[in-house]
Amino acid sequence: MNEKVAIVTGGGQGIGRVMAEHLLRAGCRVAIWEADPEAAEETAADLNRPDALLALPCDVAKEADVRRALDRTLKQFGRVDFLVNNAGISDFKPLDDLTLDDWNRVIGVNLTGAFLCAKHAAPHLREAGGAIVNIASTRAFQSEPDAEAYAATKGGLVALTHALAVSLGPTVRVNCVSPGWIDVSGLKKRSIRQPEKLRRIDHAQHPAGRVGQADDVARMVLFLLDEAASFVTGQNFIVDGGMTRKMIYEE
Repeated sequence: MNEKVAIVTGGGQGIGRVMAEHLLRAGCRVAIWEADPEAAEETAADLNRPDALLALPCDVAKEADVRRALDRTLKQFGRVDFLVNNAGISDFKPLDDLTLDDWNRVIGVNLTGAFLCAKHAAPHLREAGGAIVNIASTRAFQSEPDAEAYAATKGGLVALTHALAVSLGPTVRVNCVSPGWIDVSGLKKRSIRQPEKLRRIDHAQHPAGRVGQADDVARMVLFLLDEAASFVTGQNFIVDGGMTRKMIYEE
């Protein structure tokens, strides 16, 4: 991956920040597209790679922002090889309280944003023979109450993944990663960072024996972007410590 260029949306905090770190270590130059300027500036300062890291303001739900961020990425690095559609928001509230504006905002960032980034990056990804990874969630397949907008977007991302894989193949591969419980509480910007105290029972309910870490997701993303995965496209990979395979009965 040396000298290749990766875009990570929502790369200022959480899983996105760790993915940016992994890509930098793999030799990539990385453009973080982040709607929170405080998080973007903090991450750029912490990683301290001005030669290889570009932090750009971008609300992926706004086409003008996506175009602007892509233009600046190309001006800085000259190419785009990888796109990681990681930006996402949630708004968990009872269905009766969920307004159309609430719904549209979650759809706009989580699903429309991925579409816009893929659409505008596609010509450059084709030229590079690149790859896209979308970050969905196990909530595409199972739910707790009050998650209609979020679940709908994550299910949509899984479907968008195979649609893009067929449309952009064979030149560009497109895959999806669906994380389960990933502890990102210590990866927020400093002003809101509150590391969660995980309990033994939190770890024990996972067949893998622990709650997930952002590194677990980043390693899967790195594999899917790599040429080692050249025969893998249109697929969704669940990274959840086995929780979606565990039957639960109340006793």
